[in-house]
Amino acid sequence: MATRILPQEIIRVKRDHGELSNDQIEQFIAGVTDNSVTEGQIAAMTMAIFLNGMVREEFVSLTQAMAHSGNTLNWDSLADRGPVLDKHSTGGVGDNVSLMLAPIVAACGGFVPMISGRGLGHTGGTLDKLDAIPGYNSTPSLDVLRRVVGSTGCAIIGQTDDLAPADRRIYATRDVTATVESIPLIVASILAKKLSAGLSGLVLDVKTGSGAFAASFEMAMDLATNLVDVARSCGLQASALITDMSQPLARAAGNGLEVRNAVKFLRGDHRDPRLEEVTLALAAEMLVLGGLCDSAAEGLQLATKKLEDGTALEIFAKMTAELGGPTDFTNKLDQYLPTANVRREVTANAQGHVRQMATRELGLAVVAMGGGRRAATDRLDYGVGIDHLPALGDILVVGDRLCTLYAASDEDADAAEALIHSAIEIGKMAEVPKTILSRVDGSAS
Repeated sequence: MATRILPQEIIRVKRDHGELSNDQIEQFIAGVTDNSVTEGQIAAMTMAIFLNGMVREEFVSLTQAMAHSGNTLNWDSLADRGPVLDKHSTGGVGDNVSLMLAPIVAACGGFVPMISGRGLGHTGGTLDKLDAIPGYNSTPSLDVLRRVVGSTGCAIIGQTDDLAPADRRIYATRDVTATVESIPLIVASILAKKLSAGLSGLVLDVKTGSGAFAASFEMAMDLATNLVDVARSCGLQASALITDMSQPLARAAGNGLEVRNAVKFLRGDHRDPRLEEVTLALAAEMLVLGGLCDSAAEGLQLATKKLEDGTALEIFAKMTAELGGPTDFTNKLDQYLPTANVRREVTANAQGHVRQMATRELGLAVVAMGGGRRAATDRLDYGVGIDHLPALGDILVVGDRLCTLYAASDEDADAAEALIHSAIEIGKMAEVPKTILSRVDGSAS
């Protein structure tokens, strides 16, 4: 049996730029799991990793230790029915892709047990969005998860006490200690949850731009490559798309507003073009990875068909109902989704093209209104947010609607309006970046 090492001595190694052994990492994560490692020690370790980084062997050891800190799901019962697939986004503003993607892939024959997280920093969390749906149980038992995935094809839930419990504690600490933007911690957190979910394939959506953790393309490529290579080192087939987050993906930001946007997307009422491009590209990638289609073009065609014929909407509605939400939710959004006390049209104060956005600041405006957390224990206001956001390249004149604010008070709306005006630059036309920038499949690794 390995000699027990004090947590502070393990922290000291990383603080002093050393490389942690597999045993040191396993012991620290075991302490996180059984609560013998304190919140302060978690914060110290995450800051040491943030500042000093990790080598590939440490990445893999940390990921595996966190993945095996609890139970791992087994999907043998679905082996002859279809592949078990999932996707993860590194986060951004207006990124509600998961809400549409899971039912689209399920409609195409995949099974998607999507273990999602809550908001980190300026980014919205998928679970926070789903919690805007009355009755929706985002943390069901594993038996319920298995039943819903088997009967509907997908279930979007959060980590339970059984799955990667060490990650849950570390995740919450990172959010409030300015250690979110660390590639080793991001890789381990994402992949620990996905490995514990028992997947056969995983697609990563790695964001880059002013609203992403990876602000530069080079950092996004580094993150994507590490995610794919570490996943494959852990026995999980994976690929990644690097996508643009220099502007919000959907034209809505805020939990309830993004759910409304997603349902309208599935119903065909309205689809933001960039959101549609990313959603369908990720679906195609998942279908190829799962062996359901031979090429991305074939996957795109099948995913589009299942979106257009309403099958994906039916699956989303069934998933929502089976996880405790209203049975008629997709038909009665106004009845069920929360509404804010204040609704305000924000108008353009300049004329020209929307040429640049400080997307992170837009996300922080939602957080400031109560739509995100400053501390891990904060309660969210699911009705606040920003809707009808412009896209880069849009032409506006003075007095045109810039966006619509939903806030709890006039004071909150005033503060958010000021942030929005400073975050959206209107002037001469600038180059609009492509939505999908690159693909990483790890085939050369």
